[in-house]
Amino acid sequence: MASTKYVFVTGGVASSLGKGIISASLAKLLQARGFSVTIQKLDPYINIDPGTLNPYEHGECYVTEDGAETDLDLGHYERYLNVPTSQKNNVTTGRIYQEVILRERRGDYLGATVQVIPHITDEIKRCIKLLGNENNYDFVITEIGGTVGDIESLPYIEAVRQMRWEIGTDCLVIHLTLVPYLAAAAELKTKPTQHSVKALLEQGVQPDIIVCRTEKHLNENLRNKIALFCNVNPTSVIESIDADSIYDVPLLMLDERLDLEVLEKTRMPLGHTPELSKWEEFLFRLKHPEKQVVIGLVGKYVELKDAYKSINESFVHAGASNKCKVVVKALHSESINSETVAETMKGLDGILVAPGFGSRGIEGKIEAIRYARENKIPFLGICLGMQCAVIEFGRNVLGLKDAHSTEMAPETTNPVIDLMEDQKTVCKKGGTMRLGAFPCTIGKNTLAFAVYGREDISERHRHRYEFNNKYLKQFEDAGMMASGINTKDNLVEIVELKNHPWFVGIQFHPEYKSTVANPHPLFVNFVKAAIGYSQK
Repeated sequence: MASTKYVFVTGGVASSLGKGIISASLAKLLQARGFSVTIQKLDPYINIDPGTLNPYEHGECYVTEDGAETDLDLGHYERYLNVPTSQKNNVTTGRIYQEVILRERRGDYLGATVQVIPHITDEIKRCIKLLGNENNYDFVITEIGGTVGDIESLPYIEAVRQMRWEIGTDCLVIHLTLVPYLAAAAELKTKPTQHSVKALLEQGVQPDIIVCRTEKHLNENLRNKIALFCNVNPTSVIESIDADSIYDVPLLMLDERLDLEVLEKTRMPLGHTPELSKWEEFLFRLKHPEKQVVIGLVGKYVELKDAYKSINESFVHAGASNKCKVVVKALHSESINSETVAETMKGLDGILVAPGFGSRGIEGKIEAIRYARENKIPFLGICLGMQCAVIEFGRNVLGLKDAHSTEMAPETTNPVIDLMEDQKTVCKKGGTMRLGAFPCTIGKNTLAFAVYGREDISERHRHRYEFNNKYLKQFEDAGMMASGINTKDNLVEIVELKNHPWFVGIQFHPEYKSTVANPHPLFVNFVKAAIGYSQK
């Protein structure tokens, strides 16, 4: 069997050019040709993982099946490939240094001076090769965060240089750059790309393929110029033009023959012709909707789209599934109160209250939920959104006026949401929540059962607080039922209202499992309910 091929994707000129999308698109094409592929992300920051990072700093924290808190790009990897990732698919500088320092403390280095080279770079290489060695993938695609020239990225680029020297054609480097268009000159400019490649060369790495992000098509002269100045073949200069949707990119890369270029340079067989009919069908439904709904996304980070990246993408998948365009209207929970709620919610066909932590904007979320409940608007509450639904019901239906979560109100006399028992001894913040996939049993004759079509499910979690079972009978007697339970720990996972057309609160995060191939049933049914509401 052929050895695993390692493909590195680096970036230059500017951040946010789309290394993750290019990596995922290449992986999708190789997968469609019959190869086994995985993608990993190397992040240069010193945090152990993004679990303790503010969403304003880093956007969404994505959670894998095995409970790893990871970079949001892993969400793209899963959405494209429909294959779960794990803790091994995201490595930070913090984790690298932590492991090396632990080894030094154990005496593993036998008194040697511990240095960036070889100890840090060896650990980086070990993490890169781990996926290929353990799972026998044909391709491991490794995206390196940041841009070439960043001080933080230097050890990673050095590790790439060493791997190229060690394994030759089993290693390939793709460099993504920007080819800006200057309107005043009416020209695309290649100089930034040349300088970016020069910076990479100064660190000892020659890219094999250059992917050029651009808003205008590259002509043959520009491709030849980039090839000449950057030491690559003209066929290795790949155009990545701005697209209407990130889901267009795999087909654009297919047209540019990126996958063929990679296979040729790694001396791999071409496999079979890519089978992308289902992907193309998804794109057709996405671009030719037959109807439209407006969903209000209520949260406290709504000005930052990346904070709710997986939720937004889940609506894309669910919209295409329903042949419907889903317009997500961002609503800041801090601006919602009893006086503004009616005007704020005007024109919405559904309301989603987003996950989060802390007290800021909490009363606005509760007020939005009250409005959805009383006006029979389809509602979905995720994690904290579910907890807010419980608080709202406790206050306004059960009459428990100070009903709250002990996260925000430790002294409340009605803690309808309380800290989980096994969290009460936890002091450290990083990686200590209830994380990863846990089972849930759904009761029959419930909306949740109609959505999932089965009793036993598994969903991903990220939380510390839970429904307080001391209040369960009160809630169920008044019409809010626990339709999904983790029977092992007796935890309420799903709540719903009996006298409402579509009102569901969930303690887990379904957005982490929605993919192009398998849109999540909760989002699909929520959008379907919103369509029904809009047509009344």
